[in-house]
Amino acid sequence: MFLCNLMIPVIMIGVGYMMYKHPPKSINAIYGYRTPRSMKNDETWKFAHDCCGRLWFKLGFILLIPTIIAMLPFINGDVKTVGTVTMIIQCVQVLALVGSIFPVESSLKKNFDDDGNRRQDKN
Repeated sequence: MFLCNLMIPVIMIGVGYMMYKHPPKSINAIYGYRTPRSMKNDETWKFAHDCCGRLWFKLGFILLIPTIIAMLPFINGDVKTVGTVTMIIQCVQVLALVGSIFPVESSLKKNFDDDGNRRQDKN
């Protein structure tokens, strides 16, 4: 169970790194950060992957440390207790993963209009 709990943070770190360092070359319906706002054009696509990738990379590390600390006391625990702790940890991890959509979409909305055009600075 210990290794299962590490999967989500480790995947977030790996996929996050790939998303901002090597995003999908073009908008596609198979993989990537696919929301209507992120798929408006190539610029929004790249921006969304950079933003989401960096966020997942950071969140992965932020989740990894507490996950390890929370699981250490239960390594040799009984199955029911370990299962309960695992369920709680994985729920928190999934909430962080799904919750990351909101700041990415907010950042897209702040930087691009509804047609996908970059907003002009109001200096």
